[in-house]
Amino acid sequence: MTGCCQVTTTLPDQAAAGQLAATLVGERLVACAQVFGPASSTYWWKENVEQASEWYCQVKTTMPMLPALKQRIRELHPYEVPELIAVPVLDGDERYLRWIEESVRKQ
Repeated sequence: MTGCCQVTTTLPDQAAAGQLAATLVGERLVACAQVFGPASSTYWWKENVEQASEWYCQVKTTMPMLPALKQRIRELHPYEVPELIAVPVLDGDERYLRWIEESVRKQ
């Protein structure tokens, strides 16, 4: 396993996802971010089945940066309960993983 992880969240529109991506990269909490969508989401919320169009924001960071990243996403996110899922990177190109580690600020 590496010291890197990939984190995803969904946002209500492309502009919000793009703004979150730019902020997280600009603050050096993540090395890079990709925005893609729209995705059609169906989910259980407040005793109802809901449907919405959402945009994904997927970012790469390090495990030590994960607590600060999660906190910042919660501060910036428009949803009451945002999707916030982190998956460890098990393997990858060594140069790319090193670039991720060098790109995020040290805690």
